[in-house]
Amino acid sequence: MSTITTNDGTEIFYKDWGSGQPVVFSHGWPLSSDDWDAQMLFFVQNGFRVVAHDRRGHGRSAQVGEGHDMDHYADDLAAVTEHLDLHDAVHVGHSTGGGEVVRYLARHGESRAAKAVLIAAVPPLMVQTDANPGGLPKSVFDDFRAQLAANRSEFYLAVASGPFYGFNRPGVEKREALIRNWWRQGMEGGAKAHYDGIAAFSETDFTEDLKQITVPTLVMHGDDDQVVPYADSGPLSAELLRNGTLKTYEGFPHGMPTTEAETINADLLEFIRS
Repeated sequence: MSTITTNDGTEIFYKDWGSGQPVVFSHGWPLSSDDWDAQMLFFVQNGFRVVAHDRRGHGRSAQVGEGHDMDHYADDLAAVTEHLDLHDAVHVGHSTGGGEVVRYLARHGESRAAKAVLIAAVPPLMVQTDANPGGLPKSVFDDFRAQLAANRSEFYLAVASGPFYGFNRPGVEKREALIRNWWRQGMEGGAKAHYDGIAAFSETDFTEDLKQITVPTLVMHGDDDQVVPYADSGPLSAELLRNGTLKTYEGFPHGMPTTEAETINADLLEFIRS
Protein backbone atom coordinates (compact mmCIF):
# COMPACT_ATOMS: atom_id res chain seq x y z
CA MET A 1 0.00 0.00 0.00
CA SER A 2 1.08 3.61 -0.61
CA THR A 3 1.42 5.46 2.68
CA ILE A 4 3.17 8.43 4.23
CA THR A 5 3.94 9.11 7.87
CA THR A 6 3.01 12.57 9.15
CA ASN A 7 5.02 14.69 11.57
CA ASP A 8 3.06 13.30 14.51
CA GLY A 9 3.75 9.70 13.41
CA THR A 10 0.37 8.92 11.82
CA GLU A 11 0.38 6.64 8.79
CA ILE A 12 -1.86 7.95 6.00
CA PHE A 13 -2.93 5.74 3.08
CA TYR A 14 -3.31 7.34 -0.34
CA LYS A 15 -4.02 6.52 -4.00
CA ASP A 16 -2.12 8.19 -6.84
CA TRP A 17 -3.12 7.26 -10.39
CA GLY A 18 -2.31 8.65 -13.81
CA SER A 19 -0.48 11.76 -14.96
CA GLY A 20 -1.36 15.32 -15.90
CA GLN A 21 -2.93 18.08 -13.81
CA PRO A 22 -3.65 16.67 -10.33
CA VAL A 23 -7.20 16.44 -9.02
CA VAL A 24 -7.10 15.77 -5.28
CA PHE A 25 -10.16 14.33 -3.54
CA SER A 26 -11.06 14.62 0.16
CA HIS A 27 -13.83 12.27 1.31
CA GLY A 28 -16.74 12.62 3.71
CA TRP A 29 -17.35 11.22 7.20
CA PRO A 30 -17.06 8.32 8.08
CA LEU A 31 -15.96 6.99 4.68
CA SER A 32 -12.68 6.56 2.80
CA SER A 33 -11.09 7.42 -0.53
CA ASP A 34 -13.11 4.54 -2.01
CA ASP A 35 -16.12 6.87 -1.98
CA TRP A 36 -14.49 8.69 -4.92
CA ASP A 37 -14.34 5.63 -7.22
CA ALA A 38 -16.72 7.11 -9.80
CA GLN A 39 -14.78 10.38 -9.94
CA MET A 40 -11.25 8.97 -9.86
CA LEU A 41 -11.89 6.51 -12.68
CA PHE A 42 -13.59 9.21 -14.76
CA PHE A 43 -10.81 11.77 -14.37
CA VAL A 44 -7.88 9.39 -14.82
CA GLN A 45 -9.54 8.29 -18.07
CA ASN A 46 -9.79 11.95 -19.08
CA GLY A 47 -6.07 12.60 -18.76
CA PHE A 48 -5.75 13.80 -15.18
CA ARG A 49 -3.63 12.63 -12.28
CA VAL A 50 -5.98 11.66 -9.45
CA VAL A 51 -5.03 11.53 -5.78
CA ALA A 52 -7.12 10.62 -2.73
CA HIS A 53 -6.19 9.69 0.81
CA ASP A 54 -7.98 8.03 3.70
CA ARG A 55 -8.38 10.56 6.52
CA ARG A 56 -6.60 9.63 9.76
CA GLY A 57 -8.66 7.04 11.61
CA HIS A 58 -10.64 6.25 8.45
CA GLY A 59 -10.27 3.49 5.87
CA ARG A 60 -6.73 2.10 5.67
CA SER A 61 -5.01 4.93 7.53
CA ALA A 62 -3.84 4.42 11.10
CA GLN A 63 -6.56 4.28 13.76
CA VAL A 64 -4.86 6.78 16.02
CA GLY A 65 -6.59 8.04 19.14
CA GLU A 66 -5.85 11.73 18.72
CA GLY A 67 -5.80 14.47 16.12
CA HIS A 68 -9.35 14.13 14.87
CA ASP A 69 -9.91 17.81 14.19
CA MET A 70 -9.83 20.07 11.13
CA ASP A 71 -6.32 21.38 11.75
CA HIS A 72 -4.87 17.88 11.76
CA TYR A 73 -7.02 16.90 8.75
CA ALA A 74 -5.66 19.90 6.84
CA ASP A 75 -2.09 19.16 7.90
CA ASP A 76 -2.42 15.54 6.75
CA LEU A 77 -3.71 16.72 3.36
CA ALA A 78 -0.77 19.12 3.14
CA ALA A 79 1.61 16.27 3.94
CA VAL A 80 0.21 14.19 1.06
CA THR A 81 0.41 17.07 -1.43
CA GLU A 82 3.98 17.88 -0.38
CA HIS A 83 5.10 14.24 -0.44
CA LEU A 84 3.77 13.86 -3.99
CA ASP A 85 5.02 17.37 -4.91
CA LEU A 86 1.68 18.33 -6.41
CA HIS A 87 1.33 21.68 -8.18
CA ASP A 88 -1.57 23.38 -10.00
CA ALA A 89 -3.89 21.00 -8.15
CA VAL A 90 -7.67 21.10 -8.11
CA HIS A 91 -8.89 20.19 -4.62
CA VAL A 92 -12.32 18.57 -4.46
CA GLY A 93 -13.96 17.97 -1.08
CA HIS A 94 -17.27 16.29 -0.28
CA SER A 95 -19.07 16.94 3.01
CA THR A 96 -16.43 16.83 5.80
CA GLY A 97 -13.84 16.73 3.03
CA GLY A 98 -15.07 20.15 1.91
CA GLY A 99 -14.20 21.49 5.32
CA GLU A 100 -10.81 19.82 5.08
CA VAL A 101 -10.13 21.51 1.73
CA VAL A 102 -11.18 24.93 3.04
CA ARG A 103 -9.02 24.65 6.16
CA TYR A 104 -6.08 23.32 4.09
CA LEU A 105 -6.15 26.27 1.67
CA ALA A 106 -6.52 28.82 4.48
CA ARG A 107 -3.92 27.19 6.73
CA HIS A 108 -1.29 26.14 4.18
CA GLY A 109 -1.79 28.64 1.40
CA GLU A 110 -2.65 28.32 -2.28
CA SER A 111 0.81 28.03 -3.84
CA ARG A 112 0.15 24.42 -4.90
CA ALA A 113 -3.53 24.92 -5.78
CA ALA A 114 -5.28 26.09 -8.96
CA LYS A 115 -8.96 25.67 -8.07
CA ALA A 116 -11.23 24.14 -5.47
CA VAL A 117 -14.62 22.44 -5.44
CA LEU A 118 -16.91 22.04 -2.43
CA ILE A 119 -19.57 19.36 -2.88
CA ALA A 120 -22.38 19.18 -0.29
CA ALA A 121 -19.76 20.57 2.06
CA VAL A 122 -20.06 21.40 5.76
CA PRO A 123 -18.80 25.03 5.70
CA PRO A 124 -19.40 27.65 6.87
CA LEU A 125 -20.74 26.10 10.12
CA MET A 126 -23.21 23.31 10.72
CA VAL A 127 -24.17 23.72 14.36
CA GLN A 128 -26.68 26.32 15.51
CA THR A 129 -25.21 29.25 17.41
CA ASP A 130 -26.29 32.84 18.14
CA ALA A 131 -24.31 33.91 15.07
CA ASN A 132 -25.60 30.96 13.01
CA PRO A 133 -29.31 30.66 13.86
CA GLY A 134 -30.05 28.57 10.76
CA GLY A 135 -27.74 25.76 11.86
CA LEU A 136 -28.75 22.41 13.30
CA PRO A 137 -29.16 22.20 17.10
CA LYS A 138 -26.23 20.64 18.96
CA SER A 139 -28.65 17.97 20.20
CA VAL A 140 -28.69 16.53 16.65
CA PHE A 141 -24.97 15.86 16.80
CA ASP A 142 -25.14 14.66 20.40
CA ASP A 143 -27.65 12.08 19.15
CA PHE A 144 -25.22 11.04 16.39
CA ARG A 145 -22.55 10.42 19.05
CA ALA A 146 -24.96 8.49 21.26
CA GLN A 147 -26.06 6.23 18.38
CA LEU A 148 -22.46 5.65 17.26
CA ALA A 149 -21.40 4.71 20.78
CA ALA A 150 -24.39 2.44 21.31
CA ASN A 151 -24.15 0.49 18.05
CA ARG A 152 -22.03 1.92 15.26
CA SER A 153 -22.97 -0.84 12.82
CA GLU A 154 -26.71 -0.23 13.11
CA PHE A 155 -26.27 3.55 13.05
CA TYR A 156 -24.25 3.45 9.82
CA LEU A 157 -26.74 1.13 8.15
CA ALA A 158 -29.54 3.55 9.01
CA VAL A 159 -27.66 6.55 7.64
CA ALA A 160 -26.78 4.84 4.37
CA SER A 161 -30.27 3.40 3.94
CA GLY A 162 -31.99 6.72 4.52
CA PRO A 163 -30.88 10.36 4.49
CA PHE A 164 -27.39 10.10 2.96
CA TYR A 165 -28.60 9.05 -0.48
CA GLY A 166 -32.20 10.20 -0.06
CA PHE A 167 -33.46 6.62 -0.03
CA ASN A 168 -36.05 7.66 2.55
CA ARG A 169 -37.79 9.94 0.05
CA PRO A 170 -41.06 8.77 -1.54
CA GLY A 171 -40.51 7.11 -4.89
CA VAL A 172 -36.73 6.76 -4.49
CA GLU A 173 -35.62 3.17 -4.92
CA LYS A 174 -33.04 1.91 -2.44
CA ARG A 175 -29.84 0.70 -4.08
CA GLU A 176 -28.59 -2.10 -1.88
CA ALA A 177 -25.07 -2.15 -3.30
CA LEU A 178 -24.54 1.53 -2.45
CA ILE A 179 -25.80 0.96 1.08
CA ARG A 180 -23.47 -1.99 1.59
CA ASN A 181 -20.48 -0.10 0.19
CA TRP A 182 -21.14 2.90 2.45
CA TRP A 183 -21.44 0.59 5.48
CA ARG A 184 -18.25 -1.25 4.48
CA GLN A 185 -16.26 1.96 4.28
CA GLY A 186 -17.62 3.23 7.58
CA MET A 187 -16.90 0.05 9.49
CA GLU A 188 -13.35 -0.10 8.09
CA GLY A 189 -12.46 3.02 10.07
CA GLY A 190 -12.11 3.50 13.81
CA ALA A 191 -14.90 4.30 16.24
CA LYS A 192 -12.80 6.88 18.16
CA ALA A 193 -11.93 8.80 15.00
CA HIS A 194 -15.54 8.78 13.86
CA TYR A 195 -16.87 9.82 17.28
CA ASP A 196 -14.45 12.75 17.56
CA GLY A 197 -14.99 13.60 13.90
CA ILE A 198 -18.63 14.53 14.56
CA ALA A 199 -17.47 17.58 16.51
CA ALA A 200 -14.89 18.36 13.83
CA PHE A 201 -17.41 18.50 11.01
CA SER A 202 -20.28 20.09 12.96
CA GLU A 203 -18.64 22.59 15.30
CA THR A 204 -15.76 23.98 13.23
CA ASP A 205 -16.45 27.51 12.01
CA PHE A 206 -14.95 28.01 8.54
CA THR A 207 -16.15 31.58 8.05
CA GLU A 208 -12.71 33.20 8.23
CA ASP A 209 -11.12 30.37 6.22
CA LEU A 210 -13.55 30.91 3.35
CA LYS A 211 -12.78 34.64 3.28
CA GLN A 212 -9.05 33.90 2.78
CA ILE A 213 -9.46 31.68 -0.27
CA THR A 214 -8.80 33.38 -3.61
CA VAL A 215 -8.62 30.50 -6.11
CA PRO A 216 -11.74 29.92 -8.25
CA THR A 217 -14.05 27.73 -6.19
CA LEU A 218 -17.16 25.90 -7.34
CA VAL A 219 -19.76 25.23 -4.65
CA MET A 220 -22.03 22.31 -5.63
CA HIS A 221 -25.00 21.50 -3.40
CA GLY A 222 -28.28 19.64 -3.73
CA ASP A 223 -31.36 21.39 -2.40
CA ASP A 224 -32.66 18.12 -0.92
CA ASP A 225 -29.52 17.48 1.15
CA GLN A 226 -30.75 15.97 4.44
CA VAL A 227 -27.29 15.72 6.02
CA VAL A 228 -25.86 19.19 5.34
CA PRO A 229 -28.99 21.31 4.77
CA TYR A 230 -28.69 23.53 1.72
CA ALA A 231 -29.81 26.93 3.03
CA ASP A 232 -27.20 27.13 5.80
CA SER A 233 -24.26 25.82 3.76
CA GLY A 234 -23.76 26.13 0.01
CA PRO A 235 -25.20 29.63 -0.59
CA LEU A 236 -23.47 31.05 2.50
CA SER A 237 -20.09 29.58 1.51
CA ALA A 238 -20.38 30.95 -2.02
CA GLU A 239 -21.05 34.43 -0.62
CA LEU A 240 -18.02 34.32 1.69
CA LEU A 241 -15.59 33.15 -1.00
CA ARG A 242 -13.80 35.85 -2.98
CA ASN A 243 -14.07 33.88 -6.22
CA GLY A 244 -16.91 31.44 -5.54
CA THR A 245 -19.64 30.15 -7.84
CA LEU A 246 -22.73 28.35 -6.53
CA LYS A 247 -24.33 25.56 -8.55
CA THR A 248 -27.58 24.24 -7.06
CA TYR A 249 -28.99 20.81 -7.95
CA GLU A 250 -32.73 20.43 -7.63
CA GLY A 251 -33.68 17.31 -5.66
CA PHE A 252 -30.14 15.94 -5.36
CA PRO A 253 -29.21 14.22 -2.05
CA HIS A 254 -26.11 14.56 0.10
CA GLY A 255 -24.43 11.58 -1.56
CA MET A 256 -24.85 13.01 -5.06
CA PRO A 257 -21.28 12.26 -6.23
CA THR A 258 -22.34 8.60 -6.15
CA THR A 259 -26.03 8.62 -7.05
CA GLU A 260 -25.67 11.40 -9.63
CA ALA A 261 -22.09 10.71 -10.74
CA GLU A 262 -22.69 11.35 -14.44
CA THR A 263 -23.99 14.88 -13.81
CA ILE A 264 -21.43 15.72 -11.13
CA ASN A 265 -18.49 14.44 -13.18
CA ALA A 266 -19.53 16.39 -16.26
CA ASP A 267 -19.88 19.62 -14.27
CA LEU A 268 -16.57 19.06 -12.47
CA LEU A 269 -14.80 18.50 -15.79
CA GLU A 270 -16.31 21.65 -17.29
CA PHE A 271 -15.21 23.72 -14.28
CA ILE A 272 -11.67 22.31 -14.22
CA ARG A 273 -11.20 22.91 -17.95
CA SER A 274 -12.74 26.40 -17.88
